Amino acid sequence: MGAYFSALFINQGGLSSVSSSSPSLGDLPESCVASIIGYLDPPEICKLGKLNRAFRGASWADFVWESKLPSNYQVLVDKILTFVPENLGKREIYSLLCTTNTLDGGTKKVWLDKSSGGLCMSISSKGLHITGIDDRRYWNHIPTDESRFHSIAYLQQTWWFEVDGEVEFPFPAGSYSVFFRLQLGRSSKRFGRRICNSEHIHGWDKKPVRFQLCTSDGQHARSQCTLNEPGKWFHYHIGDFNVENSNSSTKIKLSMTQIDCTHTKGGLCLDSVVIYPSKYREKLKQKGFLMC
Repeated sequence: MGAYFSALFINQGGLSSVSSSSPSLGDLPESCVASIIGYLDPPEICKLGKLNRAFRGASWADFVWESKLPSNYQVLVDKILTFVPENLGKREIYSLLCTTNTLDGGTKKVWLDKSSGGLCMSISSKGLHITGIDDRRYWNHIPTDESRFHSIAYLQQTWWFEVDGEVEFPFPAGSYSVFFRLQLGRSSKRFGRRICNSEHIHGWDKKPVRFQLCTSDGQHARSQCTLNEPGKWFHYHIGDFNVENSNSSTKIKLSMTQIDCTHTKGGLCLDSVVIYPSKYREKLKQKGFLMC
């Protein structure tokens, strides 16, 4: 839309294609422009703000950005931002919330999606309870640039595989999907190329992994999936939950288990649990990152 507006009034030489006495975009009242661009997505608003003075002023209007912020944005500001200057405009607040903000000693990251304003959260493997994590015969924490936390948990071998997690947060009203981000095999780089070591992968084809979540208001979801594609990070869908009251916190408990002790399993990388607005599940599917 911004390119279309520009093309109406700017020719290829960068000069106005209409006479100086003809109406132009610069003649539009700023309040009128703000009312129009309020229907656009945040990235489009920022692009149009570069057209002229009227659009630049309108792109900073508080009422435009308040409509893009979650309804409980003030609660989120108090929860996740360590310092907020006084008299901060709504566009600046939106920008701060879109920045990846770290919570709970670095084990959680929260941000707003820049395009939609939807809240996203990631919980690192160190923020989860992993059975046997302290025994280096079974598990190790490995540094990597393939995680937003720069560290993953790697399982060499175990009989009893169980991971539990819990989070309590004032999610904005809406529907959310929860995933475990996992990879079969341990990846590394050799001569600048990514390779995946599948040496320890075994046991996952015998029984499916079971996923479960429940919320403090009584919602439950279960799923299961067989892990069988090594060398690539996938989002394994645990389930969905809905939030109606954004002014109070929602507590979520989740788990991932494969506790059939008739066989061992190993060779699994656990990065994190991620929580996205449910509409993002289709995007993950289109990109080939979604399992189950």
